[in-house]
Amino acid sequence: MNVTHDSDEKWTLVVKPEVNPFDLRLAELWRYRDLVMLFVRRDFVSTYKQTILGPLWFIIQPVLTTLTFTIIFGNIAKIPTDGIPQMLFYLSGLVSWNYFAECLNKTSNTFIGNAHIFGKVYFPRMAVPVSIVISNLVTYFIQFLLFLGFYVYFIATGTVVHPNAALLLLPFLLLIMACLGLGMGIIISSMTTKYRDLRFLVTFGVQLMMYATPVIYPMSLLSPKAQFYISLNPMSSVIETFRYAFLGSGNLNFMHLAYSAIFSLSILFIGVLFFNKVEKNFMDTV
Repeated sequence: MNVTHDSDEKWTLVVKPEVNPFDLRLAELWRYRDLVMLFVRRDFVSTYKQTILGPLWFIIQPVLTTLTFTIIFGNIAKIPTDGIPQMLFYLSGLVSWNYFAECLNKTSNTFIGNAHIFGKVYFPRMAVPVSIVISNLVTYFIQFLLFLGFYVYFIATGTVVHPNAALLLLPFLLLIMACLGLGMGIIISSMTTKYRDLRFLVTFGVQLMMYATPVIYPMSLLSPKAQFYISLNPMSSVIETFRYAFLGSGNLNFMHLAYSAIFSLSILFIGVLFFNKVEKNFMDTV
């Protein structure tokens, strides 16, 4: 919806139907930034509200998952980790993967989960998925600090790692993950207004996608053909670059990273088109 002020009439606000599906309406989102931040607070607080451990789950979940990977994939399956301590290797992959997965899972429920709000008052609908991406940043930084804690510990105990200038790419990696998670999420959210059973496949699909990403194995373990197919997953280069930056493990491939960036922006663009089209009449189908 386009919001304009009409001085000729005595209306203070005029809401007109959106005619341009390519309009990102960033200016309108900025005007509603206070509402976006309210949604950010709601998303963060509601996640573990009425739980015993509360925000500690942000730390407990990646630690337990890392321990599980260490036991199953490291000790039982004996999957190598390029000489990096298993806890550090798995946690470095999970930190990035969890941010993308949470953005995708939560934004994919935008229309159905917020129908009760959308049907009562006008505000830019994109404010909801954008707030989810921002609130997940809080979780990301908590888990990133957890990773840094293990990182410092292993260095202090004599583990040799090779941090390098690729650390400067961290904001760029975050942007790729945010665009990819937001774009895929709003595409799925737009489709679930008509095809409800898609939401049941999202969590399962994200789990399968993780195994097509080098979270639990290094790219060096794969054959050249397998590496090519895995690199088609835009999250692969993100995780590989993160590991290379902090651990010196793997390779930094700028071509793969550029592909991930272009793919993510394209998905976000397509997602905005879907979202703008569906939000006009989604109340008739939700």
